[in-house]
Amino acid sequence: MNVVTCIAPINIAVIKYWGKRDDDLILPVNDSISTTLDKDHLCTKTTAMASSDFKEDRMWLNGSEQSMDNPRLQNCLRELKKRAQISEEMQNWKLHICSENNFPTAAGLASSAAGYACLVTTIAKLYKVEGEVSELARVGSGSACRSMYGGFVRWFMGSDPKGSDSIAKPIVPVSHWPDMRILILVINDSQKKVSSAQGMKRTLMTSELIKYRIDKILPTKINQMQQAILNKDFESFAELTMKDSNQMHAVCLDTYPPCIYMNDTSHLIVDLIHSYNATSSKIKVAYTFDAGPNATLFLLEKDVPEFVSVLDHYFPSIENINIEYKKGIAIETILPSKNLLEKINFTKQTAGKLKYIIHTRIGNGPEQLSDCKSHLLNSQGLPVASLITNC
Repeated sequence: MNVVTCIAPINIAVIKYWGKRDDDLILPVNDSISTTLDKDHLCTKTTAMASSDFKEDRMWLNGSEQSMDNPRLQNCLRELKKRAQISEEMQNWKLHICSENNFPTAAGLASSAAGYACLVTTIAKLYKVEGEVSELARVGSGSACRSMYGGFVRWFMGSDPKGSDSIAKPIVPVSHWPDMRILILVINDSQKKVSSAQGMKRTLMTSELIKYRIDKILPTKINQMQQAILNKDFESFAELTMKDSNQMHAVCLDTYPPCIYMNDTSHLIVDLIHSYNATSSKIKVAYTFDAGPNATLFLLEKDVPEFVSVLDHYFPSIENINIEYKKGIAIETILPSKNLLEKINFTKQTAGKLKYIIHTRIGNGPEQLSDCKSHLLNSQGLPVASLITNC
């Protein structure tokens, strides 16, 4: 019996990937750039165990058994076995896999990216796979290849029809921008109606705007974003991030029938951030939305207390709720100044529009856990009773 447990981070794209030129190999129609988030606050944990005693392959996600018939999962496992550096006998042993997320699954928080990055890392360790494996993570979920590295990461679309050059590479490590902070505003943590995969396919088939975005806009924007990151130019980074998010959702609305991921509260958050930024001579906060209603905000560490005080004022939480409203890195509590609130053109909302807030930072890529107590499978290969709150 062999067992390995790893954890892997989510990533948030600041230049979005939306559309595939090959659905089976998951080859994108454009390069993308993302930020890897700290695993202390958002991660997937996966345990993989191989044993000659197992009768069949089995998999559990967040306590529920899942089908192993998923084509993407099977593609990943097949490619991992091709590169395995273990005996043929062990390759024929059945696998038990158990994964848990400490964040909402399928609600626009890049759960599939963390999930497949963790799966590939874990089984690659189990099978002693050597070398670059972001390509293998991509086969499971496109954006998973970006979660294979820390810091800021670029996923190159590549040109090889077989996808050999469609891989992720780090732009800068975690240490490059230490005062960058991220706030995730969870508006809705239920599963979305239209999956990203379905939405991308529909967009490429019906949207005229997507063609212009791919051909005319993204080649320039991707390089501008990379330069802004290298220069730690927050204002350029922030503007590019917001404009790219707006454009991706415009393309989704240009899709027929439209793919609607943002909701009314999402749009209110956008309005608040623009109003807040307008009170200063510079951009202090940037938003981005993936395929879901939840907002990811970028800001510098020094601006977190003031902005969160403004957010608390205009989006009050429900008192005496039984969940931790502010998660992650502790935030200094201050009151917004009267002068600042007078400058912000925004209406105070009813309590409870935000479910909770996660305050985090840029983080590293996947890692293996050495403590046997961290395993999610017991000695019989069955899930242990575990509801993780952190990784």
